[in-house]
This record gives sequence, C-alpha cells and structure tokens, in this order.
Amino acid sequence: MNSNCAGSATPGDPRRRVSTVYGRGGQTPRFSIGPPITPPVVKNLLIAIGVIFVAQYVIFGPGVTRDFSVQSVSVWQAGYFWQPFTYMWLHGSFGHVLLNGFVLWMFGSQVAMAWGARRFLRFYLVCGVGAGFLISLWPYVAVELDMASPLALGVSTLGASGAIYGVMLAYSLTWPDRTIMLIFPPVAFRAIWLIPIVFGMTLFMSGSNVSHVGHLGGVLVGWIYLRFSGKAGPLFSVKHLRYRWQRYRMRRNLRTVQTEDMKRRQRRNDRTIH
Repeated sequence: MNSNCAGSATPGDPRRRVSTVYGRGGQTPRFSIGPPITPPVVKNLLIAIGVIFVAQYVIFGPGVTRDFSVQSVSVWQAGYFWQPFTYMWLHGSFGHVLLNGFVLWMFGSQVAMAWGARRFLRFYLVCGVGAGFLISLWPYVAVELDMASPLALGVSTLGASGAIYGVMLAYSLTWPDRTIMLIFPPVAFRAIWLIPIVFGMTLFMSGSNVSHVGHLGGVLVGWIYLRFSGKAGPLFSVKHLRYRWQRYRMRRNLRTVQTEDMKRRQRRNDRTIH
C-alpha cells in the first residue's frame, strides 16, 4: 500500500481528523510511501517477528508450530493457554511474515508516533491475544451450529494478522479522512474504509487457509478496547453516523450542482462561439 498521509497527530489527541499530506524533511506536501520515521517500538516488534520467524524454521522445526500456534482442542482441552499469545509471533511463510511486517510498519509507525510506545504496544498485544482466544473459540461455535466438522477443532492458526488488523483499525479511526492508495489495484480511498476494503480483498483473493475469524477478531477486540478506553471517538455513535451521512449527501448534492452549473456555462459558451 502507498499512504498519502497527514502529519502525525498531536499526542493525546488521537481523534484529530484534519488531513494534510506530509513530505519527508520539508513542509511542501508530496506523495510518499510509508511513515517519515519508524518508532523504536515498531522497529523492535519487526525485529522480534523476523528473528522468531528464522528460529521457527531454522532451529526449532515443525514442533514449535504444533505447540505454539492456536488450536482449539489444545487451548480448551489440553490447557495450552499460552497459544493465544504465542501464535501471533509465528508465521506460515516468508510472504506471510513480509506482508504483516510491511503493514505493521506502514500503519503502526504512525499510530505509535501519535500514541506513544507503551500505549501502542499494549493495544497491539491486546488485539493479538484477544483475536487468538476468539480463533480458539470459533470452531466450537461453528461445530455446534453445524457450520463445520469436528475436524475444525484441530486446525492450527498462526500469524500476527489479528494484531495487524487492530492496528489498521486504530489508524482508520484516528485519521478517518486521510487518503490511502493501494499499489495493486491502484485505488485511492479514505482511511475510514481501510478495514472493509482490505478485508474484502482478503476474503475474495485469498485461499481457504486464511483465518478471517482472526482478522475480524482483531478488529472487534481493538474497537472494544478503544471504545471502552474512550479513545475511539464518537465515530460509531448514532449521532455521528447521522452527521456523516448528512455530510456525504451534502457533498454529493454540491457536486451535482457544480456539474450542472458547468454544463450550463459550457452551453452558453458554445452558443457565444457559434
């Protein structure tokens, strides 16, 4: 993803919604890829994820995946309650860890700069662990509702995607009016639509081995955390949703009026020329 982003929000004011494009090392707005700096907390997370990924395949082998990824039957029947924490440090492939690391760097750096290291790290871990527990619970629900076979209880899940989705949620709620441009497909959109767009792309473009429950779990846990800590803002209140809908309709009507006005002017100019 490319991010056409505003400068960092003032610490303590994570709900700031004014969007201005930043540039590296100057005041002139320009297009840029990624954050201007990488905070130490994000850098340390990336290093930890990379080191553990190498150790996972070079030193420990398949056993570490079996014992430390999330598996419903292991968590709730064998008592492996560490798995909802450890699974988020393991990854299934180089592409998996590279993509998660890139998204963490892209969006997590700016959230960490605005929030501070301690608050960001706490939020990241809460989203990851919370998503891990939801991943471990969902197969029981699916089996009970005849949506899955009992074999689903033995499926292993690993990766930091639950925490990463929580970080993307925090970014989209903190700067909802920023502009984000995807590399492929080349589409620009407001940050408030980041989660629906990324989740939709993952849903339709990925294989069956992707844990969509983990993704949604990270979003759900992240939103609950932010909402009850008073940091999510009024974005999902009925009053604010009504305000944003009215604002959207006003902008749409204004564009319609401007278009009609331009057409009328063009017709007058055409008559004058002829």
